[in-house]
Amino acid sequence: MDEGRAVAVILAAGAGRRVGAEIPKAFLPIGERPMLAVSAATAAASPAIHAIVATAPPGYEDEAKGCLEGLAIACTVVTGGDTRQASVRAALAAIAPDVAIVVIHDAARPFAPPDLFTAVADAVVDGADGAVPILPVADTVKQVDGGLIAGTVDREGLGLAQTPQAFRLVPLRRAHEAAAEAGREVTDDAMLLEGEGTVVTLPGDPMNVKITTMLDLAWAEARMGGVGG
Repeated sequence: MDEGRAVAVILAAGAGRRVGAEIPKAFLPIGERPMLAVSAATAAASPAIHAIVATAPPGYEDEAKGCLEGLAIACTVVTGGDTRQASVRAALAAIAPDVAIVVIHDAARPFAPPDLFTAVADAVVDGADGAVPILPVADTVKQVDGGLIAGTVDREGLGLAQTPQAFRLVPLRRAHEAAAEAGREVTDDAMLLEGEGTVVTLPGDPMNVKITTMLDLAWAEARMGGVGG
């Protein structure tokens, strides 16, 4: 297979409790389409992506398949786990061994542009083990202890990680297996390869916001309306 073409994993198995909705966050509508449908369509629009594996909460597999209908690439739905990390492992297990590159993306970031998927995949093709979009930290960062300011953190060299993140499939699978055996939980996949491989950074996109709260959801609705749905 052409190493430059990757499988995208779209993570949609989270409950999204901070949004406070009655259904899992990835199935909430923005612009009259479920968030997962918007995110998957964006991934599929990247020429680097040749297939999608989406994770779904137990009982929402059919809804997830509906979100992927009509896409012009191969799509698979797997049942996610209790944690983000477990969901990624379930998705990786569904990817054929001849695939070289996987791009991990949160369905809750529906405004990641297609060229960001392409850019991270290209960075891995060029020799990196992983590639992560990063936004610089613009605000002053405070260390807080018990409601009191304990100090100020130097923001030089700090960055905010986004998805999509691209990786070579084999080392990522090994890193996930090792983390599972050690009982180690991480908040993004790049953490598993830090210090073990070469993970490069690319400029993130300020509009690539993660939908976490009802305020974020309202912003997403307004933005989707502003770009014509």
